[in-house]
Amino acid sequence: MNIKRVLLMGVAMVVGGFLLMQVAPYGRDHTNPPVINEPAWDSPRTRLLAERACFDCHSNETVWPWYSHVAPVSWLVQHDVDEGRQVLNFSAWGYGRNEGEEGEEMAEAVWEGEMPPAQFLLTHPEARLTEAEKQQLARGLAATGSSSGGGERGEQGDDD
Repeated sequence: MNIKRVLLMGVAMVVGGFLLMQVAPYGRDHTNPPVINEPAWDSPRTRLLAERACFDCHSNETVWPWYSHVAPVSWLVQHDVDEGRQVLNFSAWGYGRNEGEEGEEMAEAVWEGEMPPAQFLLTHPEARLTEAEKQQLARGLAATGSSSGGGERGEQGDDD
């Protein structure tokens, strides 16, 4: 076999594999459930910073970019959104783990640079926060998480 034929077969296998990946059903559930309840944000600025840096994975207001429709990247995006919503969902506040001490945990993740993650910032430069914005967001998340009650949008919590 000559080298040209081997390379051509290799390219055909890669292209065939890529096309075959596109039929996999995972990574295509690009739904945004309704916003049920948001936290009682400590300020509009905190919500704006959270929307910019957190909402794509931690809310029901995900913006699904073009590459989220192309496997295998779509699999990674779907996994990140599913996991992000499970851990913390600003659109279903009070219906999961995100109450009480959660505010300090959110702030710590921002202060330590864990959130937003580096791979997210590669494709979402608008989520890149300055040091001052990180401090504002962390302080705001700590204050928001420690407050109780309903939020700015969606249903309000019952006080009865």
